[in-house]
Amino acid sequence: MATTAKPADHRSTWESGWWQAAHKLASPNFGPRPADASIDLVVVHSISLPPGQYGTGAVQQLFTNQLDWDAHPYYQGIRGLEVSSHFFITRQGEVWQFVSCDDRAWHAGVSHWRGRDRCNDDSIGIELEGLEGLHFESAQYLALQNLCQAIGDHYAIAYIAGHEHIAPGRKHDPGAGFDWKALTAQLKAQSSTSHWQLPPQV
Repeated sequence: MATTAKPADHRSTWESGWWQAAHKLASPNFGPRPADASIDLVVVHSISLPPGQYGTGAVQQLFTNQLDWDAHPYYQGIRGLEVSSHFFITRQGEVWQFVSCDDRAWHAGVSHWRGRDRCNDDSIGIELEGLEGLHFESAQYLALQNLCQAIGDHYAIAYIAGHEHIAPGRKHDPGAGFDWKALTAQLKAQSSTSHWQLPPQV
């Protein structure tokens, strides 16, 4: 599996919902969005497999249904899980894409935000490699900033929230270690994302 980072360049082009600056690794875990869906939300998650271990390649394997369930005891609790996210940002700031943003990735689950249920229908999911509650790397914030600007240039995004905000009590990521204030400052500095509405408690 290739791990050489591509330059994080928000000016890179899109092709059928695929951001050309990202590593493409197609997941089978997606479906069509509802015909009336308005893609106006970005959801930030965190994930590491096994939890707290980085650079294992297991996240990419999970999102493409290639994870060896017997490779680690933790995997027994998620055996058979079929999930995906549109994007995954490693600790080094490498950006992987698994599902076209024009399609519905399976990242949010039971959720509610901006007066609507089923956030998978009209959101773009971004997973950060990390453990909820712990810190994230500066390279990840830079990659997230560039990715958000690229998304804002291409889609009519109006909101950004964490998984913890759209599924409170059920999910807790990205958690207290994620610096929302820093992200807010970055978004306000970019014309294509300056209008995005963040969770009220941020």
